[in-house]
Amino acid sequence: MRENTEPMPEAARALLMYVVFPVWVAAGFADWACHRRTRIAQTSGLRENLLHLLLFAEMGAGIVAVVLLEINAAVLLLALVLFAVHELTVYWDLHWSVPRREVGPFEQMVHSFMEILPLASIGLLAALAWPQALALAGLGAEPADWSLRWKSQPLPPGMLLAGLALSVVFNAVPLAQETWSCVRWRLRLRTRGSPGPT
Repeated sequence: MRENTEPMPEAARALLMYVVFPVWVAAGFADWACHRRTRIAQTSGLRENLLHLLLFAEMGAGIVAVVLLEINAAVLLLALVLFAVHELTVYWDLHWSVPRREVGPFEQMVHSFMEILPLASIGLLAALAWPQALALAGLGAEPADWSLRWKSQPLPPGMLLAGLALSVVFNAVPLAQETWSCVRWRLRLRTRGSPGPT
């Protein structure tokens, strides 16, 4: 079952690759900058950072599936489940961090982008495989395809490498820096025998 190549799905594919994904990466970098400005290591600490790593892994799993696998009912359902789990993790993150660290207006706006962009992505994915989106909802004439298989028309390797590089440089590396900062601060507190964020 091949993805539709009509103009609407092509527009959805272009929006995903050239608008939604780069803005999503930029929002992740802006979020890291907010954490750094509010001294996450010394306020909400390693626990919040570990939640950020979990959020990154949840969305990363969804992106890898969408990039490598044929978009069908199974992949759409996986994306929806990961989005729901991501939202629960966001709530857990905010429940922990807001009492311990300033989450200002700009960071709240960044969070808005980071929550709406995955949902927009799911909508665009549904447009890419509309018969399967209908099948997932129990509608349409086409049966739901629950198989997980590689794309019949893989994305160009250069595009995959560019996306990976963007995510590593602007998301993974900053997150690693945040983790190291939190671990180093915790070790410093233990050396001093002082209480700190857990």
